[in-house]
Amino acid sequence: MSIPRGDMNSFSENYLPEDTVTQRARARGDEIGTLNTTPIVGSLLRYLTHLIGATSVVEVGTGSGVSGLWIFKGLAKQGVLTSIDEEAENSKIARTAFEDGDINAAQYRLITGNTRDVISKLADSLYDLFVIRDFEDLLESVDQGFRALRPGGILLIDSALGGGKVADPTQRDPITISRRETIKSIKETDDRWEPMLLPLGEGVLVATKLN
Repeated sequence: MSIPRGDMNSFSENYLPEDTVTQRARARGDEIGTLNTTPIVGSLLRYLTHLIGATSVVEVGTGSGVSGLWIFKGLAKQGVLTSIDEEAENSKIARTAFEDGDINAAQYRLITGNTRDVISKLADSLYDLFVIRDFEDLLESVDQGFRALRPGGILLIDSALGGGKVADPTQRDPITISRRETIKSIKETDDRWEPMLLPLGEGVLVATKLN
């Protein structure tokens, strides 16, 4: 029996509308071609941040600050977001977004530099949430995320399914292959991660670091 479902994706994406600050941040990103998290994934970030009482969050791939603004909605008052991007322009417009949102400057660190170099210097077992939105050296970023997360901390890979490309075996470009291999590796290392895949936005992988 077929059950009418309507346009669930569109309905879900618009369930929690973005405020004007986030809309402006998204528009700035669109102007320079920066990819940002979708509203439904942003709301998931806020939910998870609040759920675990996160006080220390890492984001690999700053974008124009959209995902950061969603994280701040769930972040504890004393919490800090460390956001890393290789593009100085992204860090610049993200700072504008955070200032526009009246975010306390003590609550964020915007770091421009080589992702691999920066995340390798993060402290061990300190962070509550580790968000990946940059797909260069993806498996290495996941390994560094495992090291940096506290036990029970959460890894989130945004656009983990590449909007459906990962599920299509004919798609063999390097980024899709990297995504495919990474989510397979996370599933197979069940002594390290408790993962799940969600068909939200471009696909989201969420995994809890096991003790």
